[in-house]
Amino acid sequence: MARIYYSLYDRLLRAETLKEAFRKVKKAKGAPGIDGQTIADYAAGLEEETCRLLRELKDKTYRPQAVRRKEIDKPDGGIRLLGIPTVRDRVVQQALNDILVPIFDPYFHPSSYGYRKNCNAHDAIAKAAAFMRRYGLSHVVDMDLSKCFDTLDHELIIKAVRKRVADGTVLTLIRRFLESGVMTGDEVEKTEEGSPQGGVISPLLANIYLDSFDQFMRRRGHRIVRYADDILIFKGSRRSAENAMQVASDYLENTLKLTVNRRKTHLTALWKGVSYLGVEIHPRYIRIKPEKLKSFKEKVKTITRRNTPVNLEKVISELNPVLRGFANYFRICNCKNELRHLMCWVRHRLRAIQLKLWKKPAKLHRRLRQLGYNRNFRQIKMQSWRNAACQLAHWAMPNAWFRQLGIIDLETLEVGVLPEINFG
Repeated sequence: MARIYYSLYDRLLRAETLKEAFRKVKKAKGAPGIDGQTIADYAAGLEEETCRLLRELKDKTYRPQAVRRKEIDKPDGGIRLLGIPTVRDRVVQQALNDILVPIFDPYFHPSSYGYRKNCNAHDAIAKAAAFMRRYGLSHVVDMDLSKCFDTLDHELIIKAVRKRVADGTVLTLIRRFLESGVMTGDEVEKTEEGSPQGGVISPLLANIYLDSFDQFMRRRGHRIVRYADDILIFKGSRRSAENAMQVASDYLENTLKLTVNRRKTHLTALWKGVSYLGVEIHPRYIRIKPEKLKSFKEKVKTITRRNTPVNLEKVISELNPVLRGFANYFRICNCKNELRHLMCWVRHRLRAIQLKLWKKPAKLHRRLRQLGYNRNFRQIKMQSWRNAACQLAHWAMPNAWFRQLGIIDLETLEVGVLPEINFG
């Protein structure tokens, strides 16, 4: 029997608890809320802000402000609605989150990987691959939920939290976060459902909410992997997969009051390739989704425009975080050849930048003579994309030279290594 906690609110009423919460909020960075207060502003008056929050929490006069609406484009062409709380509200949410996570997280389904400590997308991909390859569950239901965060039912959230937390003041605080409203333009709209993406506590509340689905599927004997609202269900035959899709859809829509996107929810099979979290899982390999390669190239192109006014070291310093992020995420894939081709393409773009910065062939020739090449060099057009791949450019700017400039070399990355996973 899971323990029920009756007195948790007192844990919030400590200055060090709020200061530690702010340190985490500061580390996560983030934009200001509707009051315009930045993290730097809050940090400058940390003692005063902490005392004010502590006083309001003790007097129970603290009220969250409305979140600031922000729209961002989704890769599929849609729009994702973010709700950005004020810094002080994020601090309280972080403190409450730190109290609630140890209470709920140990009881979550072992195949739930989103927004959990020591869990990541690589674990979800590895377990999905193992279910299909090792256990022969090669028929897969790929479920898509429409606007999951925006449609969470408030009463069901409180009901789910109440199973472990019976402290009425904490439940009231959570409800106030949920009902704090959204600032659109100059008006505040009521929030009668949903938990805003952008809120510190929203991921935990979503996991608490969806764990009901996870445990339901587990009791029915269905193998699943869930990363936030990205759900895969694994079965051994198409007929059983069709049944699982119906069972899951009924529970999500009728019990949890969510909306299954029928257009995107579909059946697939391992031999066709199963798309999940930016990769495609195949019987013998995992590859990067073409859309992710395209997105990566667009980012690199933006940074490595040939009309950039800065030197190559500056370009590389801006490029490295993009290379590092891409490498860290997709190292799980069997992508040695793709990474080699990508690095050739990246270096080609960098050579094109340097040729243009040199402007005249004489500077290229001087560089070649400094490297020990003594011959009559032909004149080339320094602004030509094609000439950036010529032999002279490769002699003047060999691969080792880019490594000396500090570029992250994707070719040296160890790839195709799946993490160890728990099959509980």
